Amino acid sequence: QVQLVESGGGLVQAGGSLRLSCVAARINYNIRSMGWYRQAPGKQRELVADVTSGSSPNYADSVKGRFSISRDRAKNAVYLQMTNLKSEDTAVYYCNVGVFLGGLRYDYWGQGTQVTVSS
Repeated sequence: QVQLVESGGGLVQAGGSLRLSCVAARINYNIRSMGWYRQAPGKQRELVADVTSGSSPNYADSVKGRFSISRDRAKNAVYLQMTNLKSEDTAVYYCNVGVFLGGLRYDYWGQGTQVTVSS
């Protein structure tokens, strides 16, 4: 069974930095995309950043210039470097892996890691 293991969340002051990590274990499919989503209280889950094979990284407008996503194919890992954090970045961050089988996309999700930015 596919397992996504996240780490790196925590409490940080505004202006600070955090680095999130996610490793996809026991995945036997070709990974098409890896990324991060977040969900704040009372809001819908939204894309933060993702990286798709053969494409440039994609970022939400709200994090452009502050967050950087990277992927290590050999480790089936994805990282999110977050700098100049703001209070509005407070949310549960979820790792996402997308695979394609038979022309259909299947998504796998991590358990979520809390990021809290204090002002």
